Amino acid sequence: MSTSLLGHDERLPLYQRLRDEMLAKIAAGEWLPGEAIPTEAELTQQYGVAVGTARKAVDTLVAEGLLLRAQGRGTFVRRPNFDGSLFRFFRQVSSSGQPQIPESRILLCKLEQASAAARTALQLQNKERCIYLERLRLIDGAPLFHERIWLPASRFAALQDVAPSDFPALLYPFYEQQCGQRIASAQETLTVSTADSALASTLGVNIGSPVVVIERTAVGYDRSPLEYRLSCAAADSFRYQVSIS
Repeated sequence: MSTSLLGHDERLPLYQRLRDEMLAKIAAGEWLPGEAIPTEAELTQQYGVAVGTARKAVDTLVAEGLLLRAQGRGTFVRRPNFDGSLFRFFRQVSSSGQPQIPESRILLCKLEQASAAARTALQLQNKERCIYLERLRLIDGAPLFHERIWLPASRFAALQDVAPSDFPALLYPFYEQQCGQRIASAQETLTVSTADSALASTLGVNIGSPVVVIERTAVGYDRSPLEYRLSCAAADSFRYQVSIS
């Protein structure tokens, strides 16, 4: 027996309605990151659509970066690598010169009113509150990044009960584990600013030194904004490299 797609906008092409149904399953956690989705043949049988329709729906989600095809293994819900920008733009090496993943240290976790920028990015009402995190990322004990993170309290209230020392290095899987919130994608903007006294002290640079700021807004599979983050690093650790052919 096939599953109906009548709950979706019937003005849309059939493949688009199937794509929306598949996205709803990902957003609801029925299909989890890293897990294989049904095959095109199974989708065809389940939803009563042609194989071309199923393939186009899958192709659309692959193009959107939400699914990943693995040759000979199937199609999987993609788990994005959100540290990619750090590895592209910053020298993360140990004292011996070897590539190294930074240590993470949560300095603060509290409930507070969102900043104006965070409120806009997270599409919050004026009186809605946020879970606010401050985090350091270090190489060989030396600060590389200072991060300020805002999360909607309505979705992330469970983090209030977590001690700073109990936060793991990878936050996004922890969000999923503790709060059931899955990050699907993010948009980042890089700008250059200068260090005020507090940031200069944290990063071990002079006041007024140039710093690179990465502004990130991360969204869930339903495209609702879940995290607003500002990451600051000394500009002397910044690099830009691109291959042009």
